Amino acid sequence: MELRELGATGLRVSPVGFGASPLGHVFGDVPRDVARAAVRRALDLGINFFDTSPYYGGTVSESVLGDCLRAAGVRRDRFVVATKCGRYREGFDFSAARVTRSVDESLARLGLDYVDILHCHDIEFTDLDQIVNETIPVLQKIKESGKARFIGITGLPLSIYTYVLDRVPPGSVDVILSYCHYGINDTALVDLLPYLKSKGVGVISASPLAMGLLTDNGPPEWHPAPKELKLACRAAADHCKKKGKNITKLAMQYSLMNNEISTVLVGMNSPEQVEENVAAAIELSTSGIDKELLHEVEAILEPVKNMTWSSGIEQA
Repeated sequence: MELRELGATGLRVSPVGFGASPLGHVFGDVPRDVARAAVRRALDLGINFFDTSPYYGGTVSESVLGDCLRAAGVRRDRFVVATKCGRYREGFDFSAARVTRSVDESLARLGLDYVDILHCHDIEFTDLDQIVNETIPVLQKIKESGKARFIGITGLPLSIYTYVLDRVPPGSVDVILSYCHYGINDTALVDLLPYLKSKGVGVISASPLAMGLLTDNGPPEWHPAPKELKLACRAAADHCKKKGKNITKLAMQYSLMNNEISTVLVGMNSPEQVEENVAAAIELSTSGIDKELLHEVEAILEPVKNMTWSSGIEQA
């Protein structure tokens, strides 16, 4: 896999990123030897970007990822680690004091001297003016201290990015992490890419499978998508299955097609999942996507294109 530049950071990241939330047992138990094997396999196959958060599994994801990276025994400059602050099992807290404490706790769990990226996690759940006036300034101090090399913001509603980036000094935010807005069913993130580029902000996309909507098994019970969207995605998955194809592979490949999105995070918890995702990326670069199947799936999903769901508090 060819590495891609991440905004103006100078970081070069693999197009497939390792989402480490499953290592926090978020979707079921992952034995430690399997977790270590997954991270080792990812590194061997050229995945160099790993994303975690203290929220995932109530800090377990960070601790397990740190252990896996140590067990792999690779040099620190061979991998890029992003973690987050502001969202915890006990709730949201984007205050300067909590965020300052948070990065030290994360570094201890990860066993690292610094993280490459420190994101504010799901900022739509607080007053965005707090992010602008309190959180981002303290993250700049953390950056200056060397504990985080770059600063990011994450969340579902795309409006949060323009709100914050229009109000903070240029260069205060290096990257954004958007999820569920760049996949076959939802490409709303594309409209924001020229703006983000003009700000020099790198783009990470997550949830290429729309949190389970674009899978054979379908989404979990708690998935917040409207019923209409769930039904359309189910129809699309069934169509692929009838043709002997896999909607998950199609969705993964589709999400990798836009080079302006530096890396696509997908949750992984086994060497087999790692191999499957890397194989999909390599197949895309060598023989391209199945265009006929893609057009058929796009037609099924057209009535629900860019349909989303609400997330966060009502902003003043």
